[in-house]
Amino acid sequence: MGGPDILVTLDIALRGAGIALLLTVAAATLRQAQGRPAAWLGALLAGGAAAYAVCSSPGPHDPPLWFAPVLMLCTGNAAVFWLFAQAMFDDSFRLKPWHALVWLGLVIWPLVHLLGAGFTSHWLLGVLVRGAVIVLALLALVQTVRGWSSDLVEGRRRLRLFILIAVALHIAVTVTAELVIGPDKVPMSLHLLNSGALVAIAAIVALLLLSADLDSVLGTVTVEPAVGAPSSASPPPHPPTTAAAPEDEPADPALLATLERLMSVDRVYRQEGLTIGVLASRLGLPEYRLRRAINRGLGYRNFNEYLNRHRLADAKQALADPGQATVPVLTIALDSGFQSLGPFNRAFKADTGMTPTEYRKAAEGRNGS
Repeated sequence: MGGPDILVTLDIALRGAGIALLLTVAAATLRQAQGRPAAWLGALLAGGAAAYAVCSSPGPHDPPLWFAPVLMLCTGNAAVFWLFAQAMFDDSFRLKPWHALVWLGLVIWPLVHLLGAGFTSHWLLGVLVRGAVIVLALLALVQTVRGWSSDLVEGRRRLRLFILIAVALHIAVTVTAELVIGPDKVPMSLHLLNSGALVAIAAIVALLLLSADLDSVLGTVTVEPAVGAPSSASPPPHPPTTAAAPEDEPADPALLATLERLMSVDRVYRQEGLTIGVLASRLGLPEYRLRRAINRGLGYRNFNEYLNRHRLADAKQALADPGQATVPVLTIALDSGFQSLGPFNRAFKADTGMTPTEYRKAAEGRNGS
């Protein structure tokens, strides 16, 4: 068996191993899918990556019509990757009907090609589709970086650093190579590098999933942290108990009491530019201990969510105060710690189902009755 034959055999073996690992990841993730969009999107992403291992293999690319489902999983996976990034790392993300249109926009091209439409072979259409894949990969990477500093879930922070950056770079490099060289002119050595990278990513993801607490990473059944009376920003109740990782430690009650004093008495949430690093420095703690206390002791998955709960309680108190009836909503928003009116309005509406003005009018009605 000559050199080229060895490369082909090795490529087939690597792709087979990658497909087996990815399907294992998909099955493990799907077991956690009840009520968790990140879980079933993750399973779909792994299944699409397995389909990609088949679709990107060297050789003639003129598949029969029955190959359409595999082709759809493969070509639509960039959209799934983008949605997975949002569902995984933005706890407020909700799937919308228009998200399906993004996926359909990617899969319609190969489906029409399978049906024999000649225009799908035009080079410009291929460039547009591959360009869209790169854009979606970059959007997923932006989502990863955006919430990195405020993420309180340790397992999720580790997973996001590897899974999304590695997969985003793999997609971007692979598609760029196809654009520059041409999908039908990729040398065997590059195919082998592609399959090797796919196996490495699948293996590391599988190891990370085996060692992670999937309930905390993917999110438990949603329970809104409660805020007490508008006069005080009280901490939320403890979240539902999940199987703890071996390294889990109970939150320090003294640290939780100090946090409560800083929030309810000193009102540090009003401080401009407050980050978890700034707060950790004020407490004289390493960041990881503060993250762990807020996440495990108070039930929050994101530092900004934790701050906003206290800021919203402050704003509700001011809006319900007859003595502040003439104070502009913008002033109340800024005094509560929000940096601008837009984020305040969105957070307030999501929390109460009312705009700040509607909330104030309702409070005036209660005070006048």
